[in-house]
Amino acid sequence: MEDFYETKIDCVDGQIIGLFGVFDGHGGAKVAEYVKENLFSHLLRHPKFMSDTKVAIDDAYKSTDSEFLESDSSQNQCGSTASTAVLLGDRLFVANVGDSRAIICRGGNAIAVSKDHKPDQTDERQRIEDAGGFVMWAGTWRVGGVLAVSRAFGDKLLKQYVVVDPEIREEVVNDTLEFLILASDGLWDVVSNEEAVALTRSIQDPEEAAKKLLQEAYKRESSDNITCVVVRFLHGQGSSGYA
Repeated sequence: MEDFYETKIDCVDGQIIGLFGVFDGHGGAKVAEYVKENLFSHLLRHPKFMSDTKVAIDDAYKSTDSEFLESDSSQNQCGSTASTAVLLGDRLFVANVGDSRAIICRGGNAIAVSKDHKPDQTDERQRIEDAGGFVMWAGTWRVGGVLAVSRAFGDKLLKQYVVVDPEIREEVVNDTLEFLILASDGLWDVVSNEEAVALTRSIQDPEEAAKKLLQEAYKRESSDNITCVVVRFLHGQGSSGYA
């Protein structure tokens, strides 16, 4: 098991602060565990966390990655995805690197709020090749014939091509926003966005909803680690459940 997750809810200056993340390690659990332990603390310490949250998130991703790479003397090829959400008042900031995924249910509709970073995507492949790398087929499309994601924490030997730049999306939290699902690709390999919403929309308890998704992915014989966080929004208040 190389997945980790984190959920925190607090109140700062009268505003609800929610921090949620799923981290899917590859080549070992070391990087995923490091990101779980350090990413949100870097973010909360950022001087622009409240005033320019997108900049703070971007900086936190990059500083966490840099610090890990500087502290790790091994040459092991290990890394981690990250799919995170920051709830700040009536705003939800979703950031992603790698192929974990975030979706929301708004007005009953499943909406992807992150993009899977795969090497065969036209823009990702072009970026990698512009940096001097290559993408080839080795059971699936891989950076340098090695890695099946094109953005990640860690991956020291491929860092020139496998960047940690998060794509960040902002959503308004209002009465149309029902819930958020963050999950590693062990879920998304076998369950579509629409199916995930249909499976969990009627389940009010977010922990039970997360368990339902895990059970469904397991029943469909997902061959990867499965980690899921569900965050349900009730009258402007955030509550989270995970399994």
